[in-house]
Amino acid sequence: MTDSDTNHSDSRLRDGYDSVRETASKVYHDASDKAAEALEASKSTAKRTVGSLESNPLGILVGGLAVGALAGALIPRSAREKELLAPIGKRIGETIVAATAAAKDAGRSELGELGLTKDNARDQAKGLLEGIVKAVTTAGTAGAKAVSQKPVA
Repeated sequence: MTDSDTNHSDSRLRDGYDSVRETASKVYHDASDKAAEALEASKSTAKRTVGSLESNPLGILVGGLAVGALAGALIPRSAREKELLAPIGKRIGETIVAATAAAKDAGRSELGELGLTKDNARDQAKGLLEGIVKAVTTAGTAGAKAVSQKPVA
């Protein structure tokens, strides 16, 4: 190999090296720009999400419960989970039934003490309806009487 061949090879290597370095630099800057854009988009989305949470926390809670229920329905339970959770589920169900019955009894008792029984409420509604009918009849009679007593001009 001659000196000119060596120089030519060195020149080609430098050109190749420069080209690779330039391409790598461009890729790095492009990736950096894309990462910055993605970060800004993520920040914007996070701010909107936080705003949504603050303005409608109940909706988010309900949505979360729905997603959890859906996931629970779709993901199969293992035999071990059934074994461990069955007694807890049974106890929770029994507790809910007992709490509902106690609330119903307490409500009926409280309404009874206030004199608001089923028969009493029916009687009060009947009396109210009779009073309304009487008021409408009286108003109608008074209106008809006023019109009939007015002289025609």
